[in-house]
Amino acid sequence: MAQAAKRSASDRTRKRKITKTVTEGRIYITAKFNNTLIMITDKKGNKLVQASAGSCGFRGSRKSTPFAAQIAAETAAKIAIESYGMNSVVVVVKGPGPGRESSIRALIPLGISIKEVIDGTPIPFNGVRAKKKRRV
Repeated sequence: MAQAAKRSASDRTRKRKITKTVTEGRIYITAKFNNTLIMITDKKGNKLVQASAGSCGFRGSRKSTPFAAQIAAETAAKIAIESYGMNSVVVVVKGPGPGRESSIRALIPLGISIKEVIDGTPIPFNGVRAKKKRRV
């Protein structure tokens, strides 16, 4: 009888894996100089999948290559397709890094239809305060 009580307690504490189907979403590509970050969300902005060139096994200067960005985008997109059934996305690209275009091009052969590509690179309107004038 004690074993039956233990089993039911462990059943209650175990989390169930919830699978949901998300057919439309957004892919945020943050292309920095040293790395490329890929985040896939649903329409509301809830994160589903993320990947980066570093998490795909690239280290050092190899992280900042277009090939590393391509592999990171493929990895994240394959997980999103298999786990969530995603088939159409809006791509938001931020940053000046080398993985901007190659990560978008990696999505096309996977069968994801890209509705729109948005450049969301933050641009300062005022910038930083200028240095004071030099007096000799």
